[in-house]
Amino acid sequence: MLAKRIIPCLDIKDGMTVKGVKFVELKTVGDPVELAAAYAQQGADELVFLDITATQEGRKTFVDLVHRIARHINIPFTVGGGISELSDAEALLNAGADKISINSAAVRNPQLINDLSRHFGSQFVVVAIDAKQEEGAGDWTVTVNGGRIFTEKKLFSWAKEAEDRGAGEILFTSMDHDGVKQGFANEALARLSEELNIPIIASGGAGNMEHFRDAFVQGKADAALAASVFHYNEISVPLLKEYLSEQGIPVR
Repeated sequence: MLAKRIIPCLDIKDGMTVKGVKFVELKTVGDPVELAAAYAQQGADELVFLDITATQEGRKTFVDLVHRIARHINIPFTVGGGISELSDAEALLNAGADKISINSAAVRNPQLINDLSRHFGSQFVVVAIDAKQEEGAGDWTVTVNGGRIFTEKKLFSWAKEAEDRGAGEILFTSMDHDGVKQGFANEALARLSEELNIPIIASGGAGNMEHFRDAFVQGKADAALAASVFHYNEISVPLLKEYLSEQGIPVR
């Protein structure tokens, strides 16, 4: 079994790190450069930086902020928000990003996945999917614009299409679980892991160390991403890795 990755996520709004519940009620939690440096020192495997209002506000990601964060860390760094063409991705790469994450733009223009993968390599392309489970049904509806707009796409078929088009990883966030701290959407994660051949990153729902264990064991995820439990020091990265190792889960 490959080592599982622990990934703190920095949701950025107006240049500051924020966190909400189910994508709303955002609160400021700190300076992204300071938080990024702290997580790198603590032993996080990667960082994800999402400019969460870039698409909604119709603008590009803060390239200068990406550059400042990259100067303070020595671990892989994924950046998303407002990326809609190759030049956006190129600017972020030049600013220090190791991967880019596309979400709304990929749903609206799936060919973007092919173009980015062909131009930069599939390992550079993370397709993020924000989805909400339909009541009384097993399927999940894909949303865009930070969960504000529901689409015709469904989680499992869209994730498979993204893989076929060249995505290197899928970052799946359950809107129902986001910020609630009741655990990840493990059934959906397990199905994604079984149906796809690329790594799956679990997002939405971390509340304690057991939830990370369950995401890896029950959800078969390759990585687990969280925000508030790290930002508010409810869980520390070193202690989490120690716990997972004791549970027989390989970590770096």
